[in-house]
Amino acid sequence: MKFSVDKHEKYVVLKLNESKLTNDNTPKLKSELILLNTEGYCNIVLDLSSIKQCQDSQDLSSLLFGDRICKNANGLFIVTGVNAAVATLLEMSNLDQSLTIVSKVDEATDLIFMEEIEKELLGSVDKS
Repeated sequence: MKFSVDKHEKYVVLKLNESKLTNDNTPKLKSELILLNTEGYCNIVLDLSSIKQCQDSQDLSSLLFGDRICKNANGLFIVTGVNAAVATLLEMSNLDQSLTIVSKVDEATDLIFMEEIEKELLGSVDKS
């Protein structure tokens, strides 16, 4: 599986550089998500803008996996760059209801920073 990783202080962007999401490459995606999580990244942005097709909704289970490990680490898993074919599969499998999906990476980073600010504010209120 071809992908690029762009690491930042509060988040990481994982961009898939494949045209298809298949049963062959989703295990590698899950492995990379685990690796990033063990490195301490609880906020992961998955950029699917290169993905043109997905064979079935089972291939999208890796997205739920990413969402679960980020939530367990008190972080966010955000999917960006979803095309119409993948969006249809997400809707048919109701994954669009459980995942955070935005159109661009910039929107995802804004969401992450808003969430981090909220955590800091709530943390300072709890300490009072």
